[in-house]
Amino acid sequence: MQATTISEYTRTVKQLSKQLGFDYCGIAQAQHLDEDARRLEAWLNKGYHAGMSYMERNFDLRTNPKLLVPGARSVITLMMNYYPEAQQSADAPKIAKYAFGEDYHEVIRAKLHAFLAGLREQVGEVEGRGFVDSAPVLERRWAQKSGLGWIGKNANLITKSSGSFYFLATLIVDLELDYDDPYAKDFCGTCTRCLDACPTQAIVSPSVIDANKCISYLTIELKDELIPNELAGTFQNWMFGCDVCQDVCPWNRFSSPNTEERFTPIPEILNFTTGDWEQLDEDFFKVLLRHSPIKRSKWKGVQRNLQFIKTS
Repeated sequence: MQATTISEYTRTVKQLSKQLGFDYCGIAQAQHLDEDARRLEAWLNKGYHAGMSYMERNFDLRTNPKLLVPGARSVITLMMNYYPEAQQSADAPKIAKYAFGEDYHEVIRAKLHAFLAGLREQVGEVEGRGFVDSAPVLERRWAQKSGLGWIGKNANLITKSSGSFYFLATLIVDLELDYDDPYAKDFCGTCTRCLDACPTQAIVSPSVIDANKCISYLTIELKDELIPNELAGTFQNWMFGCDVCQDVCPWNRFSSPNTEERFTPIPEILNFTTGDWEQLDEDFFKVLLRHSPIKRSKWKGVQRNLQFIKTS
């Protein structure tokens, strides 16, 4: 029997999220994000987006879900734990934890397709689109508006019960649902551990990141360019991404290992030394990491990062 009331629709959404392996699910009313539009404009005007010009091109889409899904009424935010049980060897060049296993885009995108299909099966005709870090959606703000957590001083979404090592996904639908209360409190308090620990001082003020200095941006997004020499000696052996601001966050003492089989770490990521990565030829790189987020940096990017770490 299909759901027929708003309460039944909402219950269906929450049940589907659990069935598909998501750890948290929150729902907010689809509306224009006026305050975020002002914040985003100020961030862009300061050039903190570095080479991410797409942030400028899709400004209106980022702050208005109804431009992404005409007639949108609800924004469903889903969270999936990626904290790994295993850690890298001490002599391995550092890789951000989210990249230990298979590419989360592939894993979660399939779940979003299944989510929308299941919703249509149990509710009826629903127009919607799912996004996972690949479209102009302010996922962290929607997570906060959905009652899932607060945006910390490191600009990550933090949950009080289990920290911040989560992927965020968004499903925008034209279905009216019961909405969760926004997360109103910031539990960072006076703590500044993330600001103090950032190796390159990329967190210029609470929740504001200058991508020009961010190790994650420089080792992943920066294409076909050299890493600025003024940052020499600051990378702390990070080859792909950076977890410093999350590793030092007190709330992440509550992190627990994920249960998604496809996030199981690739053995080479845990154990390869700098020398192993340097000797890896491009063809084997493509085979080994064909389902890994590390492929975004490409072989040349990884070699550039290694060389920068070594020479600095």
